[in-house]
Amino acid sequence: MAILRSRLLVAALATVLAVASICSAEIYLEERFDEGEVFEFVMLILSNPFGLFALSVFVTVWFFLLLGSDDGWENRWVKSDWKKDENMAGEWIYTSGNWTGDAEDKGIQTSEDYRFYAISAEFPEFNNKGKTLVFQFSVKHEQKLDCGGGYIKLLSGEVDQKKFGGDTPYSIMFGPDICLHSTKKVHAIFSRDGKNHLIKKEVPCKTDQLTHVYTFIVHPDATYSILIDNNERQTGSLYDDWDILPKKQITDPDAKKPEDWDDKQYIPDPEDKKPEGYDDILKEITDPDAKKPEDWNEEEDGEWTAPTIPNPEYKGPWKQKKIKNPNYKGKWEAPLIDNPDYKDDPDIYAYPNLRYVGIELWQVKSGTLFDNILVSDDPEYAKKFAEETWGKNKLAEKAAFDEAEKKKEEEESKDDESDIEDKDEDDAESDSDAEEKEKETAHDEL
Repeated sequence: MAILRSRLLVAALATVLAVASICSAEIYLEERFDEGEVFEFVMLILSNPFGLFALSVFVTVWFFLLLGSDDGWENRWVKSDWKKDENMAGEWIYTSGNWTGDAEDKGIQTSEDYRFYAISAEFPEFNNKGKTLVFQFSVKHEQKLDCGGGYIKLLSGEVDQKKFGGDTPYSIMFGPDICLHSTKKVHAIFSRDGKNHLIKKEVPCKTDQLTHVYTFIVHPDATYSILIDNNERQTGSLYDDWDILPKKQITDPDAKKPEDWDDKQYIPDPEDKKPEGYDDILKEITDPDAKKPEDWNEEEDGEWTAPTIPNPEYKGPWKQKKIKNPNYKGKWEAPLIDNPDYKDDPDIYAYPNLRYVGIELWQVKSGTLFDNILVSDDPEYAKKFAEETWGKNKLAEKAAFDEAEKKKEEEESKDDESDIEDKDEDDAESDSDAEEKEKETAHDEL
């Protein structure tokens, strides 16, 4: 009984400390709940025998931004002054977009064409060493994007958020990027020692005008998964799919190809000889059927010369036939040796002081909307969260989009009909003017 009381006491104490850490960190609760709801949440945890278990879901959420209150998002986010002095800084707006499955579910959206965008949010510093890192968000390109990004960055250390921009170092960059026909892919970039390492595999992104959820999961065993709309699109190892570390083995720089190494796959056939007189065959010959015209005057036209035609006997420069080389050893390759510069890094996946979420973009056409940004260590929670936000609204959003497209087509059709009517009126006026002119001309002739 004493042991049970001790365990309950420890559990209660852990719960209180965890709740306190959440409230003090101001993660998640700040924008999704008001003060009364936060109090109810804490009381629920403390009064529920399963509270500690339920709380474990929340304490593993390092950054969680639902963007759900009009007066809260600007307290979390800092708009950068980057490109302002060049008058090229785009303005962010808070909206649910032109079509949505839930008008109350709002995000931040780019609003001006041909502009740079930079905005960031700080959260309590954390270290994902020994933990799974889950980076997830939703993005919608309402503008039928031609060229622009839809990716988000995780930044470490101290960052001057008012100066955050394209040159600001980051730790991880993830998300879709589209530019004409050449680029339609998901970026997954790790930054180490001042170098940005791009994923070597191609991961196609979504290119329509609906909301999609992008998820990047990095495990402590250095494996990863990339999901789009909760479906796995790519998986593998950080060691294999990025060149973060030097190669384990390199070609031996001191190795030399042996002098007797024969790497010619084919050789001239020594039995094949050039026929005698082959080089005397002319490429063109005089046309034997050509006749000097009867009216040819050599005094006026000069000496007549018969035209030439291709010689059917000519076969071009002689080339000796080739046969397979019986001594062929294959293409020579230098042997591999252990790379003296290679050093394994078991923490290749880990970033010890992640502290900011940042969005930095160039957009030719504006209209990209970000929402539901999540940084966690629980892939199942992220999957469930995606279903509870994007999943429950996707059908309604698609219906709203289809309706918007239908109205757009109807308006364009009306505009086309109006243009035709205007053209007919212009043609009628032109015909009328022509008739009047003819009458005036006829009158003048009288």
